[in-house]
Amino acid sequence: MQTKDALLVFCDGGARGNPGPAAAACVITDRAGKKRYLCGKYLGEATNNQAEYAAVRLALGVIKENYQDKKEITFFLDSKLVANQLAGLYKVKNPALRDLNFKIRQLESSQGGVYYQYVSREQNKEADMLVNKVLDKRSDFHETLAK
Repeated sequence: MQTKDALLVFCDGGARGNPGPAAAACVITDRAGKKRYLCGKYLGEATNNQAEYAAVRLALGVIKENYQDKKEITFFLDSKLVANQLAGLYKVKNPALRDLNFKIRQLESSQGGVYYQYVSREQNKEADMLVNKVLDKRSDFHETLAK
């Protein structure tokens, strides 16, 4: 059940080649779907899964800096592997991903409830578009739409 202080975060990460040039992006909305923040980060060389984890980490950092009053965060990712690893449904066997998972757990500890859900690419179009924008420009961006 979402509280009035809930944030919904659509994250995506991608690499052109695997590994290859990679980027992460997120769209942060309130529970009514009003966009509050858009951001993207160029990662350099990474795998698709590393980029997906980087998108969650990016979003948690933005939330920590800008939305300390939020009690509940639900992440939507189009990577079934990463969504289920972060939800605790899958084990994290890859050492690099295990390190990223641990760093995200540390960031989560300063938040209220944090939840992860797998969604289809169709439901994650905007975050995917932002990843491609970052990859094309190879530069980061942050855009606050509402506090």
